[in-house]
Amino acid sequence: MLRVLSRRDWWLYALSVIIWGSTWIMINFQLGVVPAEVSLVYRYLIASVLLMGWCWISGRRLRMSPAAHGYALALGVLLFSLNYLMAYNAQKYITSALNALAFSSMVWMNILNSRLFFKTPFQGTILVGSAMGMVGVALIFWPEIDHLTLNDTTVMGATLCLAGALTASLGNMVSQKAQSTGLPVAGSTAWAMAYGTVFLALFALIQGKPFLFEWSVPYVSSLLYLSIFGSIIGFLCYLSLLGSIGAARAGYVVVMFPIVAIFLSILFEGLRPGLTMWLGMALALAGNALVLWGRQQPASATVSTIRRPA
Repeated sequence: MLRVLSRRDWWLYALSVIIWGSTWIMINFQLGVVPAEVSLVYRYLIASVLLMGWCWISGRRLRMSPAAHGYALALGVLLFSLNYLMAYNAQKYITSALNALAFSSMVWMNILNSRLFFKTPFQGTILVGSAMGMVGVALIFWPEIDHLTLNDTTVMGATLCLAGALTASLGNMVSQKAQSTGLPVAGSTAWAMAYGTVFLALFALIQGKPFLFEWSVPYVSSLLYLSIFGSIIGFLCYLSLLGSIGAARAGYVVVMFPIVAIFLSILFEGLRPGLTMWLGMALALAGNALVLWGRQQPASATVSTIRRPA
């Protein structure tokens, strides 16, 4: 039977959703003078240095075996570089609405990949809740999605976004497996971010992107927010949650990002949601309740044992 969420799990879930939902606004201040790929290099360079420094000061383990570095390398490439590169480039071809909808498919990819790699049994409440969540996201962005035309550009953008969601899901599987071997979340994440930074820098150099920097207050402040909150705190919360309750349930956070973004827009930008948007949010929240609170059926197969991260 799936474990009941502890108070710690609820805090990890809430922080993951709130922090990553707010990054949507901050990313807008990163677009402009500095190429997106280069901004990502800066973001994860700052995050990896700060996280390693914090691990060293607090006495958390940074020394790892070659096998552990293999996990960190895979996590860095999948979750901290390819995932973002595909999502950012998808935005060149499709609207942010379709991007959000396509990326929310990660919740299903996590369910399928958990079954494939860890023999995690399908749970009815998770399946129904995830379906409700995706329908909710589609309704939230329906006015924009309804006007889309199926052309080569749209297909290219949607393909890139789905590929980004798949790499993120595979990164979730790597993290879950790494934590099951006893790897500490903070130390392995610091190394993973460092490897991701190197990969991003090489990609930017190969693409011939100029390493510019914008010293404006909006760019610098949003970069620091994305590095500290969006990367360090957000990922430590999410990956800890993933190791605690599994990727199938933790992955629902991607459905909740647009809800947070909408409420922030209502508060600070004067957004007035229509009927379909309210209905979409209600469905997504109901799906969230099913995934996290719904009655869980006894497991019909052996579930991989996940140790609680230190």
